[in-house]
Amino acid sequence: MLTFSIEKTDTPTDAKKRAEWLANPVFGRIFTDHMAIIRYSEGKGWHDAKITARKPLSIDPASTVLHYGQEIFEGMKAYRGADGHIKSFRPEANAERFAASARRMGMAVLPEDLFVQAVDELVRIDQDWVPSGEGQSLYLRPFMISNEVFLGVKPSTEYLFIVIGCPVGAYFGSGAVSVWVSEFFTRAAIGGTGEAKCGGNYAGSLVAQAEAKEKGCDQVLFLDARERRYVEEMGGMNIMFVRNDGKIVTPPLGGTILRGITRNSIIRLAADNGIEVLEEPVDIEEVFSGAASGKYTEAFACGTAAVLSPIGKLRRPSGEAVFGNGEPGPIAIKLKKILTDVQSGRAPDKHSWLHDIV
Repeated sequence: MLTFSIEKTDTPTDAKKRAEWLANPVFGRIFTDHMAIIRYSEGKGWHDAKITARKPLSIDPASTVLHYGQEIFEGMKAYRGADGHIKSFRPEANAERFAASARRMGMAVLPEDLFVQAVDELVRIDQDWVPSGEGQSLYLRPFMISNEVFLGVKPSTEYLFIVIGCPVGAYFGSGAVSVWVSEFFTRAAIGGTGEAKCGGNYAGSLVAQAEAKEKGCDQVLFLDARERRYVEEMGGMNIMFVRNDGKIVTPPLGGTILRGITRNSIIRLAADNGIEVLEEPVDIEEVFSGAASGKYTEAFACGTAAVLSPIGKLRRPSGEAVFGNGEPGPIAIKLKKILTDVQSGRAPDKHSWLHDIV
């Protein structure tokens, strides 16, 4: 644990303006007044922890992140609970995954307790930015970049760890989304960085996401890199399917799929409520034929930003797979309510997932 120095901004956001933004926050556009920052240098370790005004970074043009892409991030949320206290959801799981991403990308590993401390420090100083409306939260973005001034392919000796926050509402609307199945582009391969939450994975998905938009879809779904046959994950979320026997099936983890914290939470909450979740390969041909026959009755995406978003249909050049009547299904609706009730403190926290901040 480090002691954070506090350097409050000289130009805090006007309270009236902040209230206007919090009334209907747009995802990822409005940011809080401060940020947390910790530096790392080889031989000195993690040091110079501070909360400071959110402001542009000053980095050298030869900073290694700009040339070799050593960068990782997390996505998490803080909620204003039913008891009025502000809590985060499973921050230790984010800290653990952040450390795993750092190891895969050859970066310095931030101690997990220091990760949680930095997030807590930022939320405390910017607690007035945590909205209280239904479905609203303070989205938190911890990230780390390499910052050595050097042109050469090797792990950096210097890093910046930073946490910023922005108040958010729903990532998608209340209805079901449509998803384009990418039959050419892939997201990750065995031995690659699929399990790491690094910017390069998302940069590589953007051309496929643009293709999805051209086809009138909200998101893209990737298949495995070897056979282009098995469902992997979406552009920024995991995916699950509901069968007519009441069971849920989702692709197994195995190095190419991000270990989603929301995914894991849903699996455990489903089990608590008598719903079996099978982690097994999902053949895209079976999904399309199963949607037509009624074997697959629902599909939904899950992730920190979207929480749980029902999928009305999958599309590909040869046709569509429509789940049920194309509207949000009962299992997706039920699980989303169960999860969000726990996150907001409206339901008992049986797994001790909530972390008190303020």
